[in-house]
Amino acid sequence: MTLAARRARQKQPDRPDPAILLAWYDRHRRTLPWRASPGQRQDPYRVWLSEIMLQQTTVKAVAPYFARFLARWPTAEALAAAPLDDVLKLWAGLGYYARARNLHACARAVVERHGGSFPRSEADLRALPGIGDYTAAAIAAIAYDVAAMPVDGNVERVVARLFAVEHELPAAKPAIRRLAATLTPPARAGDFAQAVMDLGATICTPKKPLCAFCPWDDGCAARHRGDVESFPRKAPKTTGRLRRGAAFVVVRTDGAVLARTRPAKGLLGGMTEVPTTDWTHDFDKMRALDDAPLAGVAWRRVPGVVSHTFTHFPLELVVYVASAGLRTPTPDGARWIAASDLAGEAFPNVMRKVLMHARVV
Repeated sequence: MTLAARRARQKQPDRPDPAILLAWYDRHRRTLPWRASPGQRQDPYRVWLSEIMLQQTTVKAVAPYFARFLARWPTAEALAAAPLDDVLKLWAGLGYYARARNLHACARAVVERHGGSFPRSEADLRALPGIGDYTAAAIAAIAYDVAAMPVDGNVERVVARLFAVEHELPAAKPAIRRLAATLTPPARAGDFAQAVMDLGATICTPKKPLCAFCPWDDGCAARHRGDVESFPRKAPKTTGRLRRGAAFVVVRTDGAVLARTRPAKGLLGGMTEVPTTDWTHDFDKMRALDDAPLAGVAWRRVPGVVSHTFTHFPLELVVYVASAGLRTPTPDGARWIAASDLAGEAFPNVMRKVLMHARVV
């Protein structure tokens, strides 16, 4: 019998006590731009805005975007009245751009269906664009103190360790959500949800968790087994096949750059890009110029490639540059962006990499 198995048989962990975690949270809660101070009511709009931004993104990356959005659009009504293109421009660089489109659509739905105020129930929240189970539970709990348990990556890790959930992610998600729901106390549901999030972010970290400082140390099954870092169990990651393509950067003599807007739906929907070929597994770089946006100009290939990784596949782009005169016809569906406006344009990260590779920005 292994040491971990002997320890598991010697003593069963105590039931995690919500009161102990809440007492820890009162002393050690993180100060976050979207989090109300102790004793103050949470603003549902701020909770929603931060939760959408934080999906698959770090607190450090989100903080400046949250501040800029809040300064420009302090309410759902203000955001709903904004042009989508302005929202995409301010979002540029934060990634996962469908979130920005859903953000705008949700603000409009809140105004149209609920008079500008976010509903309290999880069911009504889930009916809004871009709001799933997690975000609905987060808004309901944090903003309205509804007894709901939002399960993000931090909460998922804490619960998987507390109960030593053996099933691998993502198949284990339903079981983890059910176990998480059993922990929620009848009072201070919002504080409790944030406490579990903070515990995962600061103590129950993916690697080298600080178990000695954990208020739930005695209630953690993985800690009693002695294999905390092996939880949550995860299925091996699968990486999508590499796609390749070419990007074309045309700079006019006045410094303007040729660009176009991607289709509203699909990858990087509604964002700005320089013209490109299709991104395919069998891209033939010898025929790349067949898809160039302008004829009669001298194209020069920039040495090297631009590499970028999306959620489901990696991408490599070769980059071609060309100069054009002021009277150069504008291709259908394209437009010229002044050099002074490039920084504020809704270019996703992959396109900013292309422009930097071409030494345009």
